[in-house]
Amino acid sequence: MDDWLSADNVVAVLTAIVGLVVSVGVVWYERRVPRRKRIGYRVQMDTPIGSDDPDGEAGATNVRLGLFNDLPDMVDATLVLLRIENDGGESIADTDYTNRDPHRALNVVFAGRLVRGVAVTQVDAGPLMDHFAPAGGEGGVRHEGNVIHLPRVPLNRGQHYKLLVLLTGGHVGGGVRITGGIRDGVVVPNTAMPVDAAPPLFSRATRWITILLTVCVTVLASIIVVREDAPPPHGCATGRLTVTGSTAFAPVMKELARRYAADCAGSDIRVDANSSDRGVSDLEDAGKAGHGSAVVAMSDGPRPPGPSRLTAHRVAVSAFALVVNDEIPVENLSVAQIRAVFNGGIANWKGVKGGPDRPISLVSRNAESGTRDIFRRRVLGGEGEPKFTSHNCVTKDFPTAPVIRCELDSTAKVLTKVGQTPGAIGYAELGAAKASPHVRILDINGFEPSTGPDDDKGYPFNEIEYAYTFGSPDSDSLTASFLSYLLHGSGQDIVRAHGHLPCYAPDGIEHCGLRGSDLPVS
Repeated sequence: MDDWLSADNVVAVLTAIVGLVVSVGVVWYERRVPRRKRIGYRVQMDTPIGSDDPDGEAGATNVRLGLFNDLPDMVDATLVLLRIENDGGESIADTDYTNRDPHRALNVVFAGRLVRGVAVTQVDAGPLMDHFAPAGGEGGVRHEGNVIHLPRVPLNRGQHYKLLVLLTGGHVGGGVRITGGIRDGVVVPNTAMPVDAAPPLFSRATRWITILLTVCVTVLASIIVVREDAPPPHGCATGRLTVTGSTAFAPVMKELARRYAADCAGSDIRVDANSSDRGVSDLEDAGKAGHGSAVVAMSDGPRPPGPSRLTAHRVAVSAFALVVNDEIPVENLSVAQIRAVFNGGIANWKGVKGGPDRPISLVSRNAESGTRDIFRRRVLGGEGEPKFTSHNCVTKDFPTAPVIRCELDSTAKVLTKVGQTPGAIGYAELGAAKASPHVRILDINGFEPSTGPDDDKGYPFNEIEYAYTFGSPDSDSLTASFLSYLLHGSGQDIVRAHGHLPCYAPDGIEHCGLRGSDLPVS
């Protein structure tokens, strides 16, 4: 009994009790505490009665008899059945409508179609219909053009009415929306509900929260109460570690190193970013010298295949951006224009629509840069950049050079130089570019840069960030612990906060090409 009354078990059981109390409280609140007023609406039928049906089979014509066939303009006629209901927690009085015009308490708008006739129906008989055609001509339902004006109709909780509307001038599926307001409430579509279904007793969010909270806390209590002593989780490690490689990913690694060291006493992690190629080369040299286990090299994109003892770990999807000096008014370039700029075919901004008469200065990364390699593969179609022609990025070192082009050894230096140099264009990691003054991020082919899964269909400048180790690190080493923190731990939040998409996050697994065998075992 004393073993069962350990601190962990007591905390688990109390957590379960609190969870169950919260669940019961949510149910009580939903049933007993009045909720806000709410009018919901949904289209229950939208069907063609004319022969002009774009969704029908080729050559098919609807069969129409009587008035449907005799009335003019029926070739594109449609019928819409719209349900309007009080699906909130309180009754709605006629004084709750905020529009002072009694004819326009609510307005039903049919995009692209003309209202030809309206019939008001309801399931339950009663005085509700009197509000649509009251004596004396006050209030009532009216229509003009593509709008139906509805009067102030009081609705008890769960009460509803329907509009059967004859329309012409458009096809089925056009937008239907209701405008207007109610005091302390909302008017919103509830199209997710099945046809003719009654409003649910509890909201979907409440149902899921209640179910998940109950299951989670109950399982947690059961596991801790019945378990035997489990081994401690993989956690902090001591020692020294050097992180080298990509300058584009360096801000992320510096914050990760600082956070890890703050949480794990006895760890010393130094970030010495130089470039992707140089970082991987330094790792290989350290491995040959016998101390490669204390080095992690970050690389923008994978290293070329070949004999190697290095192990690749996919970290995140990183977005990169094309940037210009903010004095250049150009906001978008096509891939063809970018290639012409970087092969010297366009050497002056006046060669681009909207560009001023100013020479173009290409501010590039050095040959060891992973960012430059991504730019070459993703944007330039595998073609290289022109030769180095300028030391100051402003003037040519020799007059016959076809274009002004300089090379710098870090992302920060590229962004600083582009911001300082009128007419300059360069490329850099997206997060750093957003934080850099006096530069403008260009769209490519009309698309903005992002790390989204479909981004390669629009903005073609992103790549997977890799962490390389010399072989597989020992499980109790600082390298293994730091990698776990980076890939699977709370370090993912830091990666995402810097604008990257973590590979092991649910929305990053597929985009990083991970398989089931790559994922951590729970």
